[in-house]
Amino acid sequence: MTTEDTPEVKLVEHTVSTSLGTVAVSEAGAGPALVMLHGGGPGASAVANYAQNLPALTERFRVILPDQPGFGGSYRPTEADLDARSITEITVDALLQTLDSLGVDRFHLLGNSLGGAAAIATALEVPDRVEKLVLMAPGGGWLPFGPTPTEGQKAMFRYYNGEGPTLKKMRDFIGVMTAEPKRWTDTAQARYEASLDETHIAFYHRYNAAFAKRHGMDPLWQRVHRIEAPTLLLWGRDDRTITLDGAQLMLKQIRDVQLHVFGGCGHWVQLERRAEFERLVSGFLTEG
Repeated sequence: MTTEDTPEVKLVEHTVSTSLGTVAVSEAGAGPALVMLHGGGPGASAVANYAQNLPALTERFRVILPDQPGFGGSYRPTEADLDARSITEITVDALLQTLDSLGVDRFHLLGNSLGGAAAIATALEVPDRVEKLVLMAPGGGWLPFGPTPTEGQKAMFRYYNGEGPTLKKMRDFIGVMTAEPKRWTDTAQARYEASLDETHIAFYHRYNAAFAKRHGMDPLWQRVHRIEAPTLLLWGRDDRTITLDGAQLMLKQIRDVQLHVFGGCGHWVQLERRAEFERLVSGFLTEG
């Protein structure tokens, strides 16, 4: 176990052994457990996704940040793994084994994009363990009315193709992910550097191939009416990756649900609307 500093917050880092492989976990704070699942863009990891939100959230919660299989410090699923099960099914299995190892029984669950799909699937798999659910433009539960793949999905596919990763391609990618890309110059540099890991690149090619073979994410939208946990949906009005129109099905089908939409915001609500994100999440998870 080692420690690492992010702004104002000291993170404790674990490596948890599961039957699938090792999972890297960072955590900080005290209180009810809040598990936060990151999105699936190149160079993504849990801390990279949520570091800016930790000072606020760790005041009330024990925040648990697992790197999903294939990302950050966690193991890389093989081609055989991805042929046998979807990345969402793999992630849910690894996540539940990790939380069992950490002694976490009941928890709040938050997920963005790819992590949102895993959050939905986890809430369906173990409804007795998920107390409340926060979904930010989640894959799988979203049923788009426009063409797919979306502009953001195409940007993910392009990133490792051709000449491979470049800083310009990362800036272009963030330009699609966010409504005001000039604000995130430092983010582009950090994500670009993280995206150069050779094992992550190899995984990403396998991941994209599996995504194409399966014709996209698992169709979790068919089962969202079974979600039992009170659910908060957060969405950027200008999201070009998981578009707002797809939110309507979840808003209609999830029994206990509310939706907050941010104008002038793209796919990364937790970054682009940081203060409002933290206020809404904290209020939703603590009310009642």
